[in-house]
Amino acid sequence: MQRIICPERDDWRATAESAGFDFHTIDGERYWDERAYYAFTLDEIERQIEQPTAEIDALCLELVGHAVDDEDYLGRLKIPEAFWPLISESWHRDDGSLYGRLDLSFDGRNPAKLLEYNADTPTSIFEAAVFQWTWLEQAIERNIIPRRADQFNSIHERLIEAWKKLGGAHHLHLAGMTDSTEDAGTLAYLEDTASQAGLGTTLIDIEDIGLRDDGSFVDLDDREIELAFKLYPWEWMFRDAFGAKLAKAPTRWIEPPWKAILSNKGILPLLWEMFPNHPNLLPAYFEDDPNAARLGMSFVRKPLYSREGANIALVSAGTTLVEQEGPYGAEGFVRQALAPLPNFSGQHPVLGSWLVDHAPCGLSIREDENPITGNTSRFLPHAIL
Repeated sequence: MQRIICPERDDWRATAESAGFDFHTIDGERYWDERAYYAFTLDEIERQIEQPTAEIDALCLELVGHAVDDEDYLGRLKIPEAFWPLISESWHRDDGSLYGRLDLSFDGRNPAKLLEYNADTPTSIFEAAVFQWTWLEQAIERNIIPRRADQFNSIHERLIEAWKKLGGAHHLHLAGMTDSTEDAGTLAYLEDTASQAGLGTTLIDIEDIGLRDDGSFVDLDDREIELAFKLYPWEWMFRDAFGAKLAKAPTRWIEPPWKAILSNKGILPLLWEMFPNHPNLLPAYFEDDPNAARLGMSFVRKPLYSREGANIALVSAGTTLVEQEGPYGAEGFVRQALAPLPNFSGQHPVLGSWLVDHAPCGLSIREDENPITGNTSRFLPHAIL
């Protein structure tokens, strides 16, 4: 694994805009950055990223199988009790999942370590699936990278196949906060892949979903929402005004309700408890667990729910090195062993390892001078050399 400086395409901004990648620059700062790329060997990808990703996902599914009907687990995860039946039923009905992204710390030498699982509402999929592939093709054509270069990336094809499996003959609604450029871009891309799979689609702002007297959810044309992809977290849905109506409504959701377990940072201590000393897991404990003292004075403190690195603190030898501000933490915190991200020329990369329909199929890399990856961290392409 290496970070290789390279020239950028002189027309990359125009290429991004013509592809609908409107958020390539955020608040005047680059989000997409192709002035360098990360290079891997095929062996690193297959043995040290793809294989562990499949294994971690399998551990996570085993954990959900234990947790869905266990009041102790659900209570420790602070999932509101009113929604336990909804979660359990969706698991036992075998409701399908479209995608997820594991965030891994990997330095090319030691085993990849799971930092967290973006299991419910992962973004950055368009740039991972499409825009970095375009970069690869054009960078080869323009002799920016070696001709033999490849990429770990079958996300696009797998999304189309997954939609065929999940969609059936249903009309698909895609809902989220459409005033967010990034969320709108993600929804538009997923809508495109669903259309390519043959589904009829409607894009809707989450706030425009209505409720009929019979308890079914409808769109602005009073069309019933049978199948809905939501780029909106389960823990927010549980709290929203319509939350109480979720259990009775016939809508099938993607991601399914059982993903509410995996999108919770509380899975980190639960995984460590179930699979202690697994090479791809870091020691982790709930903060109120006396065993958390085993981590000593150095750890990462994470709220059970958090987005974009908010409210996460890195503590070393009892001193808080860096902490991100944010609105999270009311439900409690977990502590995870401090595993500093590798340093490549002063940059700290986090690997996003994508799963579509539980198959590992692609990689996205975010880097930052700051050792906590946040919403301003840059996206760099990768290649297999």
